[in-house]
Amino acid sequence: MATHQHGAIAATDAHTLSGEKETFDLAAGHELRIELDHTTQVAVTVHAGDAEVFGTPLGVGGRTLVVGPQKVAVYTMGGARVEVQGSPEVMYVGEETPMRQYINVHDVLQAQRDACGRGEAGADGALVAPPKVMLVGPTDSGKSTICKVLANYAVRCGSSPLFVDLDVGQGSLTVPGCVSACAVEHPVDVEDAVFPGEPPVVFYVGSASPSENADLYRHCVERLAGVVEERERRDAVAGSSGILVNTMGWVEGLGYELLLHAAEVLKVNTVVVIGQDRLHAQMKKRLGSGSGKVAVVKVAKSDGVVLRSKEQRQEARQRRVEEYFYGLRKDLMPVSQTAKIENLEVYRVGGGPKAPRSALPIGATSVSDPLKISKVGDFRDILNCMVAISHASSPEELLNANVAGFIYVQDVDVEKGTVTYLSPRDGALPSTLMLAGTYRTYFD
Repeated sequence: MATHQHGAIAATDAHTLSGEKETFDLAAGHELRIELDHTTQVAVTVHAGDAEVFGTPLGVGGRTLVVGPQKVAVYTMGGARVEVQGSPEVMYVGEETPMRQYINVHDVLQAQRDACGRGEAGADGALVAPPKVMLVGPTDSGKSTICKVLANYAVRCGSSPLFVDLDVGQGSLTVPGCVSACAVEHPVDVEDAVFPGEPPVVFYVGSASPSENADLYRHCVERLAGVVEERERRDAVAGSSGILVNTMGWVEGLGYELLLHAAEVLKVNTVVVIGQDRLHAQMKKRLGSGSGKVAVVKVAKSDGVVLRSKEQRQEARQRRVEEYFYGLRKDLMPVSQTAKIENLEVYRVGGGPKAPRSALPIGATSVSDPLKISKVGDFRDILNCMVAISHASSPEELLNANVAGFIYVQDVDVEKGTVTYLSPRDGALPSTLMLAGTYRTYFD
């Protein structure tokens, strides 16, 4: 069972899209910004010059279908003639773009990768380390887009960085509620808009915000950091390519502390702050000094980034779940199956029993164990929830094992003792050991 990635850009036949055509002659350094809602799509054709979408080049003469809801920017370094067919919600040329800043960041990172690969020493005499980059910024600042740009440029230069996604609220590689990582070996495929390669390694937090169980979030990030270290140790190219870390938009209070924890366990040596002076100053003061000095740089937020409401983010989360099962263009065939509840072992993390007051030191307060594994007794509690199929061989291993994939609980019949779930494929599940999430989503 694969932990599906998500598609956003697909090749299309010239006769599959109707609508008027509009041609743009883009000057060097400009970008064509296209915003689509869930009912619209456009075909983009490059007739001359150079053009790319988030670092993925679009060949001259190629026709690309961009399916909503999403926002894309067709950027040109040297100038391009671009034709768009369809009726986007919004479309305009951006003359001021921070892409040059992003390219400059890439150039510095790539020089570091090359030096690391050659085994060069730095000014301090120590060997140059691979770039381990974490992007931080408030919600809707463009973190995931810049990660994609930097990853695409890196692989176009022959590197293979690891993309690490710590944003449980949305999820770039699989369903929301996860921290995950995948090796980037090719630019985003223009037909599917995913990083081609092996399925991502996924650990299930199970909630749409780390605030629900910050200890579990920390634990999953630490487990993912272990995967990163293992990959670096066994693969020389991966070791010199480094990592690119996408983070959540919660940058204050506990959210800020969780960012610092992630930077520590992932051994980040570069932090890129997007468009917020206050956060840049905080990070520079906390990480940019001392023996473990981290390079902290600030880049501008693109004017093409649009703020979303809480409701829009919830809708995006639901679409991610739908895409996991059905695909962006509804071209996948999930299967609804029914199983006996007694044959499934579903657990949740957190909320363990409190210790008796008599067993605590004087003045201590009894609290629940945030990493307690508890078996789900009433399956009605997980109706409309995502459930992760674990690679664990026993309940004791659930906290440390990554997941094979996900099912969605559609119905629970207490009288018959059955549960009906949606699975990405037909047949038996790879395991009966599962972890249930807490966030609910509803779709047909």
